Amino acid sequence: MTQPVTLGGRPKMPPRGAPVEELLVARFRGHARRLCWSAALLIATAGATGYLYDNLPSPYQNWMLLAAAGIVVLLLVVLPYLFWLSRTYTITTRRVIVREGLGSRHRRELSHMRGYTISVRRGPLQRLWGAGTIVLSNGADAPMRMNNVPMVGLVHEVLADQVEVNQILAHRDAQAGAI
Repeated sequence: MTQPVTLGGRPKMPPRGAPVEELLVARFRGHARRLCWSAALLIATAGATGYLYDNLPSPYQNWMLLAAAGIVVLLLVVLPYLFWLSRTYTITTRRVIVREGLGSRHRRELSHMRGYTISVRRGPLQRLWGAGTIVLSNGADAPMRMNNVPMVGLVHEVLADQVEVNQILAHRDAQAGAI
């Protein structure tokens, strides 16, 4: 759960009208299953380069082999890793934040207090790896997609809990303001 639980089992709530502190609930990246092919290719490239070094036919030279191996590693190993590393999902007690981009950063936020629908899509391979795609839609903005989320069931439960707690706090504060 996201908040400490008292003996009665209810989450601790701040006093009415007090500002609620924003706490980090989870920060994660997409599932790294797509990097398995890159890792296998890195191992195969290193093995082939080691085997072929000084064993090339006469028109080819060792620097050509090393240059080709370097290009393969850069394009098919390093770039996919950087793209995977560049997308971060953050869940706090107030909002969901998606950051992505290598050179320039693109950031989207969705507030829990406003409320949104949560839909989970899982393909056969995602089920095998325990991942899934979560789509958050509040009806006004474009849906926020969280691709290849690891432990998708747990993340879905945390998001639903955060929406519920934030809407309870908003309702309570609205009732306190009406009195």
